[in-house]
Amino acid sequence: MKMRTLLIVAALQGGVAHAERPMNVDDAGTLERGGAKLELGWSKDDKARGLEAAAGFAPADKLELELGLARVRDRAASPADVIHGHGLAVKWVPLQADSGLSAGLKYEYGRDRLDGVSTRVHALSGLLTWRFEDGPSVHLNLGRESSRERGERENLGTWGVGVDVPLGARLALVVETFGVEHSGPDRALGLRYEIVDGLKVSAAAGRGNGRSFANAGIAWEF
Repeated sequence: MKMRTLLIVAALQGGVAHAERPMNVDDAGTLERGGAKLELGWSKDDKARGLEAAAGFAPADKLELELGLARVRDRAASPADVIHGHGLAVKWVPLQADSGLSAGLKYEYGRDRLDGVSTRVHALSGLLTWRFEDGPSVHLNLGRESSRERGERENLGTWGVGVDVPLGARLALVVETFGVEHSGPDRALGLRYEIVDGLKVSAAAGRGNGRSFANAGIAWEF
């Protein structure tokens, strides 16, 4: 069940809901009150390929809600497995700063269905971000994930460290490593480019645990 759980998380998060593309490690920040975002993306993880869509909204200061849908086709099986999933996330970041420390919490729920069998995932993560003035941001995630399938439950610790480095006014380099308890670390490198204010495209690729993975997408904040 562990690999299937990882695929759900990768597709719906991102991370059960996604961090800012193309990262899996989330930042301690939210949209401004009344702000919204739409995201579309493609991802691969070994022989699995997925498409995902997400919408987010900030109904109050320091609070962000997100809904996500995903479809993953896993060619490791013959015939290929097709997994449909949906998820939601609630992010609350009471401490936010333009520079220095920001901190908050994120709750995520994801559910997928394969051949009539559902897997449910609940996750709670602590989010820390340190923003250097006019420089990079460093993100730390520590959490716990609980998955349930066919009456069996699995609880795993999760972690992630990421760095967001501006390369210019609109281009940023992202570097991250993240993982799940009892598995080795995944490592990824990517780029994010802001075409116009609020409209960003991104892509990243990485390796870990004997396989490669990647994602690409577009996000619009308004």
